[in-house]
Amino acid sequence: MSTDVRTQPTGVAGAGASRASAARGWLDARSRFLPVVATFVLFVAMFAAGSLRHENFGSPQVFANLFIDNAYLVVLAVGVTFVILTGGIDLSVASVLALSAMVAAASLEAGWSAPLVVVAVLVLGAVFGTLQGLVIHFFQIQPFIVTLAGLFLARGLCYVISVDAIAIADPTFRAVASAYFVLPGTSVGVTPNVLVAVAVVLVAVVLLHLTRFGRTVYAVGGGESSATLMGLPVARAKVGAYAISGLCAAISGLLFSFYSLSGYSLTALGGELDAIAAVVIGGTLLSGGVGFVLGSLLGVLVLGTIQTLISFEGTLSSWWTKIFVGALLLLFVVLQRVLVRRRS
Repeated sequence: MSTDVRTQPTGVAGAGASRASAARGWLDARSRFLPVVATFVLFVAMFAAGSLRHENFGSPQVFANLFIDNAYLVVLAVGVTFVILTGGIDLSVASVLALSAMVAAASLEAGWSAPLVVVAVLVLGAVFGTLQGLVIHFFQIQPFIVTLAGLFLARGLCYVISVDAIAIADPTFRAVASAYFVLPGTSVGVTPNVLVAVAVVLVAVVLLHLTRFGRTVYAVGGGESSATLMGLPVARAKVGAYAISGLCAAISGLLFSFYSLSGYSLTALGGELDAIAAVVIGGTLLSGGVGFVLGSLLGVLVLGTIQTLISFEGTLSSWWTKIFVGALLLLFVVLQRVLVRRRS
């Protein structure tokens, strides 16, 4: 009898602990999605407010223009998402974008074929990112310092190529730049840049959530020492994340060259901050380990909506975009901090 009396509280306590653990797991899972949901609600609210204030703002083509005008930033943010998920940062992406556009324009001007230029630019971006990742991991140098050096290096190489803008006259690039696809069953048109950006997002989602590499990226961001003790390929994940970031920056450079039909040394000046802001607003923790590519996409759409609203207003300076983005960034960083404290 005494044994039954002793074991009954133990069983009750065990059941209570199990329920508490399940509740904590549910709250932890919910906290991972909460920033993304908040970004989605914010985007819908902003777009709805714009539609109520301006008659043509809510048209499907205006929505499609958010993707057309920001396709290069979507791809840039995807690459930055991989790096931030590992707990790192990449300040060089906008400079690599500019360098890619400059290399493309200069190579085409020199007589290279369009397919060869595309391959060369993609290899350049991937190699640049890989080298940064190798230095960060094997020399144990802070990502901020390494990628800041990469920023200066890539931007300086742009000026070495040319201090003036280089126009792109290649017929293949011009054909892609002028192409326009009408979505089936609608009158809404999009450019090839949008299709490329959507494809990059889909590939990134599959890579992060359905592959061992993606799971390792999350594990490294959650705790690099723990991931190492578990026998995960930490070096491959970290270096791979920076290689993907460099590759995405190169793709962004090509998309921007299609968009502007030129290469210019000052292209996307400060664009790395826009990409990082979009990723953070999209719910990716700067400490790493938590975040989603779709959240980064929503972050870019929020930034694009702010720019579009200011354009429709007509009376506001474009600098108000920076003010609103800064306020949102601060708000989402505070939200992240609150969620991290609750999880701990």
